[in-house]
Amino acid sequence: MSREGTMLAVRVHEYGPPEVLRPEEVPVPRPGPGQVLVEVEAVSVGFAQTQMRRDLFPAPMWRPAFPIVLGGDVVGVVTETGPGVEGVRPGDRVGAYTLHGAYAEYAVLDAASLVPVPGDLDAVRATVLPGSGPIAMGTLGVADPRPGERVLVHAASGGIGHLAVQLARLAGAGQVIATAGSAAKRDFVRGLGADVVVDYGEDGWAERVREATDGAGVDVVLDSVGGQVLRQGIGLLAPFGRLVFYGSSNGGLDIPHISPMELIGIKYVTGFALSAWRAARPDRYRTDHKLLVDYLRDGAVRDVVHAVLPLHQVAQAHEIIESRSHIGRVVLKVGRNAEDRLST
Repeated sequence: MSREGTMLAVRVHEYGPPEVLRPEEVPVPRPGPGQVLVEVEAVSVGFAQTQMRRDLFPAPMWRPAFPIVLGGDVVGVVTETGPGVEGVRPGDRVGAYTLHGAYAEYAVLDAASLVPVPGDLDAVRATVLPGSGPIAMGTLGVADPRPGERVLVHAASGGIGHLAVQLARLAGAGQVIATAGSAAKRDFVRGLGADVVVDYGEDGWAERVREATDGAGVDVVLDSVGGQVLRQGIGLLAPFGRLVFYGSSNGGLDIPHISPMELIGIKYVTGFALSAWRAARPDRYRTDHKLLVDYLRDGAVRDVVHAVLPLHQVAQAHEIIESRSHIGRVVLKVGRNAEDRLST
């Protein structure tokens, strides 16, 4: 804490460019029923938070009141528990994805959303455990690729996509096709095990995917882009193919309407939200968490971090993400170090 009872937090008082992210001294929050207070070690910043900052986040649960402290994937140590919390105690190292309150030295988190974080994992690496990793595993869980099937992963060099490429390969995909927006990103994704990599921003990308499958199409599409890319993905599905939509980075609220006529080739389209997956498949969610920890420890999955910045430079983190120049994830390191102080 900066001073008695206060902490550094980055708040938003109005929607706008990264400059609206303002480091401020604020009171340390207190946990309510079913909540815990966590001293934050690190926070992973995703594209969704840049959409929230600009009021472009399409999810209906996003109805904030100013001032806002944006959310993210938090890793830290429990310092206090609220009424009714069981199975968690001060000193436990945990992680959680939260819609609010992550860009701060202390965060209030719902106890039900917590995952255990092993002490031997660096805090920056561990921020993959609450959100990015479970989303990659969950979208594949919903798609349920069979061994030998063809999987198309969009935005494959990003924080979730680069994990999904590797997990699809581990799941036994016969062919992993990926999209990425630059030569460097395409080389990176090939290095993770993708068989074919194309740029969905170029005309004719869908035709190149179809050619790569010898005209058969793909069995699974993991789509975090939305817009017309989603509709083109439906067109690429083979009979009994599944498209899982989990984000809209290509235009925020630009989510096309889908006609049932687009699905008559025996195609399936579904949406994915981590909270819904956790509630519907709690046992699978816990199993995936343990498996992901093992993958990270033994190197079966590489979690690539593009940049690590102190909390007060979160505006720069948003700029990196919005420039689409990053490969892997962007993480904020939070703590009591001098570089995190408001006076810097």
